[in-house]
Amino acid sequence: MNIYRKPEWTPGSGFSFLLAPNLSIPDSSHRGWLGLTNSSTDGHAANQFIAVEFDTEKDEHDPDSNHVGLNINSVVSNQTVSLAEFGFEISPQQGTNYSVWIDYDGAAKLLTVRMARGASSSRPDSPILNQTINLKQFVNRHSFLGFSGSTGYPNIQLNCILKWSLQIEILPSDASSAALIIALAVGIPGVAAAAAFTIVLVFYMRRKLNQSSEENVPERVRRMPGMPREFRYRDLKKATGNFDERMVLGQGGYGTVFKGVLRNDFSGNVSGEGSELVTEIAVKKFLRESVKGKDDFLSELAIIHRLRHKHLVRLVGWCHEKGKLLLVYDYMPNGSLEKYLYNPADPNVLTWGRRFKILTGVASALHYLHNEYDERVVHRDLKASNIMLESDFTPRLGDFGLARVLDNGMTSYAEQGLLGVPGTRGYVAPECLHTGKATPESDVYGFGAVVLEVVCGKNPGVPISVEQDTFPLVDWVWMFHREGNILNAVDEQLKDEYEAEEAKRLLLLGLACSHPTASERPNTQAIVQIMAGNAPAPYVPPFKPTFSWPSAGNSAPSTAESLLSIYTS
Repeated sequence: MNIYRKPEWTPGSGFSFLLAPNLSIPDSSHRGWLGLTNSSTDGHAANQFIAVEFDTEKDEHDPDSNHVGLNINSVVSNQTVSLAEFGFEISPQQGTNYSVWIDYDGAAKLLTVRMARGASSSRPDSPILNQTINLKQFVNRHSFLGFSGSTGYPNIQLNCILKWSLQIEILPSDASSAALIIALAVGIPGVAAAAAFTIVLVFYMRRKLNQSSEENVPERVRRMPGMPREFRYRDLKKATGNFDERMVLGQGGYGTVFKGVLRNDFSGNVSGEGSELVTEIAVKKFLRESVKGKDDFLSELAIIHRLRHKHLVRLVGWCHEKGKLLLVYDYMPNGSLEKYLYNPADPNVLTWGRRFKILTGVASALHYLHNEYDERVVHRDLKASNIMLESDFTPRLGDFGLARVLDNGMTSYAEQGLLGVPGTRGYVAPECLHTGKATPESDVYGFGAVVLEVVCGKNPGVPISVEQDTFPLVDWVWMFHREGNILNAVDEQLKDEYEAEEAKRLLLLGLACSHPTASERPNTQAIVQIMAGNAPAPYVPPFKPTFSWPSAGNSAPSTAESLLSIYTS
């Protein structure tokens, strides 16, 4: 590790290595709170974290501004050790690397911290801190393992993890049937002068490391309440013509979707030609035949199998055999909305009435996910290609590969193990690029992009040329709004065959949902009321507001952005 600062910088406040129950960072957890707690939560047993702090700023409960401490549910350490007596200064004016070993012996219930100067591979014999502690009494069974740190303006320092490794030598004897789930996360709260970055890795380890976890997936699925039908792989293979390329309906980062035709007798048994009943299905075949692929499969299945809404794609069944992961959905004969916006066989098919019907249905589905389902779900990938159309153009929102339930704290895009923020340009809210977290407000931003796309017939991610300049779709619409002729943004293919009042209301709603500040966007309840005409169109300022860095307390966005630039350069 290396805690770096320039000579003119005042250091503060340090960082910690921790075990925590989720990835959430408490509000107002900057400065000495180290991104762990705040004034209202500090010391609560419900925090369920253990942290080893490397503190570079003295608070009233600290021995000095250069110490290591063991924290249990609080930033007030249970044990502290001043590093001066060991000849270590963890935030010197001259950047210095240190190697640190944090060990926990589950049998002896002993936690130790060792430290050496430089990139040492030799583990010191004597620890600088040791504490007897039973982790089982304090941390959640499923916990995240990682780092958290903070600063507070005008204090500045860069908390850098240069290299890390994780070793588990012995698992408990009773762990043969249950996965030990450990996630590594690095997080720094979005306060002034904080370089923010997030890394998440998930390790699934068994008592026998070479034992396949494949056989456990079907059992985990079957235990889920309300699960639909389990299909045999051979039946789905036959239904899709051995997953023939000619049957491909779509493809994404999580898998390929094939059209399938099931021929069943009235008892529900799949049979050959000449059967009594023919059912068209869509089969999603996951691409990654790995543990990560199983995570994607189970994540999507855990969310969508209990969703019940007329504007959500219905899950029909699932299959897991021979390492193959498949989900079966209702077949949507008209495909995706994207096809009709940009590659229509007949450009007159997508009439104004159908466009309005599609947007109304998607708004209803999003309101259900955010407010009416028993858990709040964020979709995280709203776009035209994920809106499927039935034969009468009734919309159904699909592709829950990125969706997450907010109640379990899993809102970060980094859980996907992907670099950067997954999603499609033009649909991702600006704050997600900074925080890495999805929220209901970021879903609303994606919905706003879809609204403008459907009304204008233009892709949110493709710049629009205007004389010498180019504009994103949202800026292009805002330009017409500023000039007082917003209806000029309506898709030219509609000609004059649209309802002007409805079009203006939708365009203003799309701009309101696209507000750069998340808190200024309407919620889904307001969206549904506006679209139904039960509430007036939202007020939209003539000039597009600027995006501001999400902050807590007194902040200096320009400093934070410049530090992020320093860290990533």
